[in-house]
Amino acid sequence: MNEPENESEPGNESEIQSEGDRCVRAPLRDRASYAGPMRHHDLVVIGAGSGNAVVDDSFADLDVAIVEERWFGGTCLNSGCIPSKMLAYTARVARTVREAGAYDVDAELRAVRWRRMRDRVFGRLDAERDSGRQGRVDQDSVTVYEGSARFIGPRTLRIEREQGTVDISAGQIVVAAGSRPSIPGPVAEAGLPYETSDTIMRIDAPPRRLAILGGGYIAAELAEVFAQTGCAVTLVEKEKRLLGPQDETVAERFTELVRSRYDLRLGRELTGVGGRPGALRLSLDDGSTIDADMLLVAVGRTPNSDRLNLEAAGIATHDDGRVRVDRHQRTTAEGVFALGDICSPVPLKHVANREAKVVAHNLRHPDDPVSADHDLVPAAVFTQPQIASVGVTEQECRDRGLDYVVGTAGYADVAYGWAMEDTTGFCKVLAEPGTGRILGAHLMGAEASTLIQPLVVAATLGIDATTLAESPYWIHPALTEVVENALLDLGR
Repeated sequence: MNEPENESEPGNESEIQSEGDRCVRAPLRDRASYAGPMRHHDLVVIGAGSGNAVVDDSFADLDVAIVEERWFGGTCLNSGCIPSKMLAYTARVARTVREAGAYDVDAELRAVRWRRMRDRVFGRLDAERDSGRQGRVDQDSVTVYEGSARFIGPRTLRIEREQGTVDISAGQIVVAAGSRPSIPGPVAEAGLPYETSDTIMRIDAPPRRLAILGGGYIAAELAEVFAQTGCAVTLVEKEKRLLGPQDETVAERFTELVRSRYDLRLGRELTGVGGRPGALRLSLDDGSTIDADMLLVAVGRTPNSDRLNLEAAGIATHDDGRVRVDRHQRTTAEGVFALGDICSPVPLKHVANREAKVVAHNLRHPDDPVSADHDLVPAAVFTQPQIASVGVTEQECRDRGLDYVVGTAGYADVAYGWAMEDTTGFCKVLAEPGTGRILGAHLMGAEASTLIQPLVVAATLGIDATTLAESPYWIHPALTEVVENALLDLGR
């Protein structure tokens, strides 16, 4: 569990009637002093992604405001987890048809209808976004401010809206303003069009040649999506292999697996972008060039903290821009909490959702705070094949000097793997000798994002590898046998 990163303890709030720093609505007579040009709210949430989840029915007695600059539902709903996985599933179907001959099925892929696919995905998601927004607008206890917020003092915000600027104050504030795609200097300075994960999934038509800058999970997932539409994909990555933060075995095998699919430019950095819109020329540090019709920039994300004037509120940040929070999601400013990508060491949606639950509880129960544990957070990459992980990697075990043993099993070694004709999938488990405590687990193969879950549960609850392998029944001939076999391999 993460240790507190600041030692500030929120004290009593003078702006609201409270018990300690409990967020409760003040009687109207005590709020009257806030009438006039600056409106006061009991609680303000900046960001309507996971921040929106903080405000549940238990806050109905409060005067709550939600400030959103762009879209309700945040990155996940609009340009991240959900649309990318809906597109990735379609790409998986397309690849299945293309590879049907391996199963003696005579099939032909005639077309991937990009515009229809895009409209199907975003027709559903945009309706969800609009419904979520309207639900808050119609809520009597909630005020929605559509605009950009920045602090102008402790728990005081200035909101820039189309209809003009408004200043508001609050007894408590939750900062959940998320992050944005990072743009490297050579791209920003070129003045030529480029796409990010925010935009590329909504384009009208896929390009003939797509260059992707970056080799992480966003780049890998979108490379598969666009390759299945017929794009010639080139990946430029400064590291020697793709998915570098993954376990070394996963990263090495995945990189080799996709060499036949994409033009890989590994160990290379972008030095410049030239040409013209629709006919770009990328220059690399080895003197080579890449011609592309479109450039996707996927080199990471930047917390939006630099847009909030946090200094005015007394909110400290890390060197990388993340807001500093303690175990209970409290910032260094009294009465201000933070959650999600703007502060989290693990910027994933399921982590932001957990942090939202923590913040909601701690706002209402300050005398009995809870915390979010970031030690064993599972993650998945929805490429073909899928990748999933939890805990430490083998390289981290070595770097930390941990004593460990490795158990592995291949999809090709279990009956369902035979049915799938899978010769590349595998499961790798790292455990502590003697105790069998699971330190980490890594899968690459079909349904890896699902198969990882028994290992997540075991690692989280302290179930040792032998108990997990030998106590429950494992269905034969289900694909889960690959997990069972990897656990059993630890003791061989």
